Amino acid sequence: MTRSLWLVPIILLLLVGCVSTQSSLLDPKYEPVEPEHVRVFTTESELEDLDYVRIACIEATGSTGWTSQTGMIEAMRKKAGQLGGNGVLLPQIMEPSAGAKIAGAIFGTGSERKGNAIAVRVFGKKQPKQ
Repeated sequence: MTRSLWLVPIILLLLVGCVSTQSSLLDPKYEPVEPEHVRVFTTESELEDLDYVRIACIEATGSTGWTSQTGMIEAMRKKAGQLGGNGVLLPQIMEPSAGAKIAGAIFGTGSERKGNAIAVRVFGKKQPKQ
């Protein structure tokens, strides 16, 4: 029984995830959106024909041993949705160098992957100017 008690925090950690997100609101007046309805835009040019506003800057960090790029993007989609964004401009995810990963493994400090994204609220297609 006591052996299984130490597993509980580990399982909870895995379920909750290991990505930390912070945000800076630019336009905080929109209703939340479910993460599965937050579209990921891969380039800013995809937004050119859309009527949208930038609502927040999002930063995410996570241990390379416990997170993946997919997990980072999903965490940013979730955060964007909480802030009322229905889109996120594809984050720039910086991976630690091989040397940093090796040093983290040797010294037991780990290494972090970091990402930045812009949450947007898309209203639809731009109306043609008349």
